[in-house]
Amino acid sequence: MRLARLRLVLCGPMEAWSPGSVPVLPRARKTRALLAMLALAEGAPVPRQRLAGLLWSRRGEDQQRGSLRQAVHELTEALAPASEALVVATRDAVGLRTELVWTDAVDGLRAGRDLPPGELLADLDGLDEAFDAWLAAQRRRLLEAAVRSAGARLANATEPHAALAAAQRLLELEPTHEGAWRSLIRARCDLGDHGAALEAYERYRGLLTERFGIGPPPEMESLARGLRAAGSAPPAVFPASAAAAKPRGPARGARLGVLPLRSVGEETDAHLATGLAEEITRALARFRWIFVADGTSLAAAAARGGEATAAAEMGLDFLLSGTVHRAGGRVRVSLQLTDLTPPATIAWSQRFDSETGDMLTLQDETAAELVARLDPEILLIEAERAQTRRHVGATGYDLLLRAIPALHRLDREGFMEAGALLTRATTLEPDYAPAFSWHAYWHLFLVGQGWGEEATAIAEAERLASRAIALDPQDAQALTIHGHVRAFLHHALREARALHDRALALNPNLAMAWVFSGMAETYLGEHQRALARLDRYKQLSPLHPHAFFFDAAQGIPLLLLHRHEEAADVARQAIALQPAMSYPYKVLLCALGHMDAGAEAAAVRRRLHNLEPGFTLARALRRNPMQRAEDRQHYEKGLRRAGLG
Repeated sequence: MRLARLRLVLCGPMEAWSPGSVPVLPRARKTRALLAMLALAEGAPVPRQRLAGLLWSRRGEDQQRGSLRQAVHELTEALAPASEALVVATRDAVGLRTELVWTDAVDGLRAGRDLPPGELLADLDGLDEAFDAWLAAQRRRLLEAAVRSAGARLANATEPHAALAAAQRLLELEPTHEGAWRSLIRARCDLGDHGAALEAYERYRGLLTERFGIGPPPEMESLARGLRAAGSAPPAVFPASAAAAKPRGPARGARLGVLPLRSVGEETDAHLATGLAEEITRALARFRWIFVADGTSLAAAAARGGEATAAAEMGLDFLLSGTVHRAGGRVRVSLQLTDLTPPATIAWSQRFDSETGDMLTLQDETAAELVARLDPEILLIEAERAQTRRHVGATGYDLLLRAIPALHRLDREGFMEAGALLTRATTLEPDYAPAFSWHAYWHLFLVGQGWGEEATAIAEAERLASRAIALDPQDAQALTIHGHVRAFLHHALREARALHDRALALNPNLAMAWVFSGMAETYLGEHQRALARLDRYKQLSPLHPHAFFFDAAQGIPLLLLHRHEEAADVARQAIALQPAMSYPYKVLLCALGHMDAGAEAAAVRRRLHNLEPGFTLARALRRNPMQRAEDRQHYEKGLRRAGLG
């Protein structure tokens, strides 16, 4: 067995020790963060550009490179008492000889043990925005690895006491894990303690109701009925067929399952296929309106009776399946979404090609782009389906779905009907957070288009947005909509930034959050930062249904950076996507004013006044949320020169 030259403690406050128990932890926090990133890369060299971007994201490239060189030098010197050969630095990458390093988190999980107590790198929060996002992802990854390890122990438990202990440990890590609750209840039954089993079921039912507003699956309800029936044996937790299938079409969202991906081609990589499927499942679960089936349960059900039977048992609306093809230095991931509404059809498919370099980054980026594109796609399919359902007895979810297409079309009559549907949804189900956040979003359009009494609409948008996050403070979309209400309608930009940052921490793959966050940043005068956030949206979801709105957002920072021709091009493209939205006309008008393009400005001004007859320079300045005086002056000057009075 090798002798570790460096012992790293990453769970809790960071520690580093040489074999002689000499502390070798670097003094600078960013150098400590560099050491942690190299250790968690598990021997893979990390590109210098990535390291520098995570630790010094706000600096220019030259400054980033210089800072990283200094940090690598400091790290090498700090670790010298342990070994002078620990850090391997090349021109393009930096690595750590992890065969000489023992790391608590990595080695513990490899050995199948629980993670040590304490949060990963508990003393390194707040170093840099990019590093904080990386750290949050690593904490999730370690937790998920611990969940997999606990799940494996549960699957291998052969007697009730072992199963009970394993299930309890898994529920400590993931309190809503359906398979763990089933195993715990079964273990209690097998031990003859039906009262404790029923108590566990009630805890599980209460947890689902509190967090997701749903009840237990039918097989669990059947088990509970058996437990309550005096003297009757409890029914099987796992139904043998689809006879006990859960009714499809949940009241408050779409139910989706992710099948294990298949590794194909000559260079098969089952580990990559499994890891990618797990990452996709985790990323989808961040969208609060999508209910993602437990992957272990779905795979087990598919193995027993086939995919169709498994989908029926679990009451799924959609199945995501696909393949991973690795060849040389490239990986191709092909995915397809099956709409299970009879007759089942392939509703969507996409291919992702990547370099193999950093497998963890490949998994993260592929999953991020997939779910960012899948979220609006499923929503549109569900909305189309809702148009054909009977309107009698419609739920809040049905009413919301029927309203959404009008937000894409921006036909005034249909838009007003959508507002009435959303009012009905919030009245019918006053605890349904998405109905409130979508209704607040509707009011943002109402004000932006000049279609309602402004003061009343602003007050109502605030009420609805506040109610949505009070109902579900973990809903990233509700948070970012509230953030845009605070920024655009109330000019409370610091509050808006905090709401957007929280939304992105909860769901970094939500395209809307990147857009609204970018808009808040440009209102604050951080135009380059705004463009970076808007670029992230485009990378995640370039064909988003609301691209006519989201793409136009790029025009403001370009305008305020005096890149007028680029701003005008962005606005023209947004208008081509949706000529009925007034916002991009205002960006275009201002850009044309600065470009002295009088003839085109006059034509744009006429089209704008047809859409929003009451739009004047005074109204534009009153609505303007820009914080910096020079930005406000530049916006006003462009509109004046374009002839807006």
